[in-house]
Amino acid sequence: MEFASVSRSTLTKKRLHLSINGTDIDLSALHSPGEHPPLVFLHGFGSTKEDYADVVLHPGLAGRAVLAYDAPGCGETECRDLSRISIPFLVKTALTALDHFGIDRFHLVGHSMGGLTALMLAHRVPDRVLSFIDIEGNVAPEDCFLSRQIVSHHSEDADRFFEEFIDRTWHSPYFSSPLYAASLRHKVRAGAVRGIFESMVDLSDNADLMTKFLGLPCPRMFMYGEQNASLSYLSQLQSHGVELAEIPRCGHFPMYSNPPAMWERIARFLARG
Repeated sequence: MEFASVSRSTLTKKRLHLSINGTDIDLSALHSPGEHPPLVFLHGFGSTKEDYADVVLHPGLAGRAVLAYDAPGCGETECRDLSRISIPFLVKTALTALDHFGIDRFHLVGHSMGGLTALMLAHRVPDRVLSFIDIEGNVAPEDCFLSRQIVSHHSEDADRFFEEFIDRTWHSPYFSSPLYAASLRHKVRAGAVRGIFESMVDLSDNADLMTKFLGLPCPRMFMYGEQNASLSYLSQLQSHGVELAEIPRCGHFPMYSNPPAMWERIARFLARG
């Protein structure tokens, strides 16, 4: 079989004790050494670093250096003050983690919340980003279909909002929504949700994200599920040299709905770099 000789043994779990804006973080990361510039993965809201652990099993990507970690308030990463978490906080976390591992230049992959974090990171240090694969990360106000619920379904009770958010997500007609919703309470602390969502909405509405994305000097790919092929800005991205990657039988979560197609498009894009 094609995958029989591929091993996950090079991928190791690490714990980093960091301080971000005076807040203690116990960061849980996956790291693998390699000869090529590393792939840095930033997961989406309600996901974890393990979404990308299979990168070392893909023949077209095996042998590359890898860094993936759970964002503060998510997965196995602990954050002493959940109320401090926001997209700018996550950007600072990314920069600190990169410095810890001595990573100067890298290929960047971000999904949803991680895609927005990656965009703000790339805009801040464009000379360090060799390429950027944006998997339905926010580039326009219309992308806040999850995060804008912090406004449209406002509740002062963080736990109640999160439980109702999970229920609404479970009933969504998009691929993998029940699968995604079933693990949300195990992957995200309720106290982190408001700061993340409010900052995502604010940046999407007010930070001119499209201009930032189109202005990046590195090769870029925008990946989206076929259920989201009606996004209004896809032709604009393509006309500005962004490669589009539509993943069949998929909504917002290609890593759950159609991971073989996701990994194949990632490998093809990076092979051209």
